[in-house]
Amino acid sequence: MDHSPTSEKSSGKQLSTVLQESLKELKSTLIAFARAPKALWGVNIPYVIEGLVYFGILTILGKYCSENVALSDLHAGWVYGAVTGGITFAMLLFGGVSDRIGVRQSLALALFIMMMGRILVSLSGTIPLENGMGSPMFFVMISGLFFMVAAYGLYQPAAYAGVKKYTNPQTAAIGYAVVYGLMNLGAFFSGFISPATRYHFETVFPPNGLTAVFWVYSILTLSAVLITLFILNKKTDQIAVERIQRETEIMQKNDQKKPPIDSGKSKEKIKINNQLLIILGILILVLAAMLVWQLMNGRGNHQYTIAGIILLAIAALWDFVKKRPDHPFRDVRFVFFIFILIPVQTLFAHNWLTIPYYLDRAFAGTIVGDYFEFFSNLNPILIFILAPVIAGLTSRANVYRMMIYGTFVMALPTFLLASGPNTWLFLLYILLMTIGEAMWQPRFLQWVAEIAPEGKTGAYMGIGQFPWFLTKMITASYSGYFIANYVPQPESGLPMRTGEMWLLYGVIAMASPIALLLARNWMLKGMRKKAQ
Repeated sequence: MDHSPTSEKSSGKQLSTVLQESLKELKSTLIAFARAPKALWGVNIPYVIEGLVYFGILTILGKYCSENVALSDLHAGWVYGAVTGGITFAMLLFGGVSDRIGVRQSLALALFIMMMGRILVSLSGTIPLENGMGSPMFFVMISGLFFMVAAYGLYQPAAYAGVKKYTNPQTAAIGYAVVYGLMNLGAFFSGFISPATRYHFETVFPPNGLTAVFWVYSILTLSAVLITLFILNKKTDQIAVERIQRETEIMQKNDQKKPPIDSGKSKEKIKINNQLLIILGILILVLAAMLVWQLMNGRGNHQYTIAGIILLAIAALWDFVKKRPDHPFRDVRFVFFIFILIPVQTLFAHNWLTIPYYLDRAFAGTIVGDYFEFFSNLNPILIFILAPVIAGLTSRANVYRMMIYGTFVMALPTFLLASGPNTWLFLLYILLMTIGEAMWQPRFLQWVAEIAPEGKTGAYMGIGQFPWFLTKMITASYSGYFIANYVPQPESGLPMRTGEMWLLYGVIAMASPIALLLARNWMLKGMRKKAQ
């Protein structure tokens, strides 16, 4: 390797150029956002508010379930799983609704239903109700969360449909990047609003003022509804659509050589017998209802019911894939790639499943513990700042190699927390973990797009999100157990064993980069074949 002064000077110059280009790209992103059609602001501004409220609720929901509703840490983890996993499932059910009723109506309706759900959650802590698992307070809270989850399944697809509707082919990528960044920015703001509200109303809404926070979030959701109706009206919608149509037509005229996109509509659809799939689905719903009844009443061996649900789900998936020879799940490399990321993705889920508990309990009596909402939401603001810069610096790097490096950088810092609670080590963990996330997460969809066969990119993109649903459910199923046994409530008298917990979490997360590294030749060979 050449280590001459000339070589080092050239490398330094190249790095400086790439950094300047990435900063220029960030500047152009902000300018493009400022010049966007007014209708796009009707999507983006409420999206900031929704990012604040959604992640703010995730940060305090566990504490509310444990201290206010009097659920065990294990059951609180299951509530988290139902909320986050339910949202992903709801997107599958309601994702296409905005195409039928329109973006404006979908956004306003979804935000209104979310507001009503959050009011119910607030009422669960305001009305004097008996608490505990299966109590009136529990059911009022769950009812509110159900409305919130269902509405979110409509909201997020509608928001992304709005970005697509109000951007042209040249600015679409910028539009998606901005809306993703704004949600992270909103999440960061929740770290200021929540503790300030909680401490101010602690005596009004005992034992911890969290009910007041839910009321503030309900009011903020109302403001998002009003902003959507005010900015995203019929006039601004029509003006934006006409403008985007003109810009798109101009671009198409300037790019006549671009081959037409194969929509796949000309392909003959094969009729598939789904009777067995329907029967299996009904059985899964029956067992799920039985599981809920067992948990509410403390009866039966629910582990057998869970095992039955898993087996039936596997059988349903097998029947579904077997009858569809061109389905993405028939691609072994693709399946390996998306599922092997589950271990490192558990660290995403721990941002709300574990870190708020960890900071609140392990750092009790310190500024970190007193303002755990702020410290729990440092990751979003770092992503907002670092993601575009890192994307610019690594834009020419090999995608799969960046996946390996990024997952290593994300997983490895987890071992910093194995030595026990330490403020500086925690902050270093958040910084390094976020850098790793910014390195590989944006490349994930790029890899999926590149590995997908011609004409099947959309199908691969959609299926690529399925493991994230599994990650939420799997992580939520065990996080409560670890919280109860490794980060117990201080008044329980049980010893803190946070180092052991993070050591195990680190080992789990490291499975992803190690497997990606070991499989690199096989994976890259498959990608080269698809490129030929």
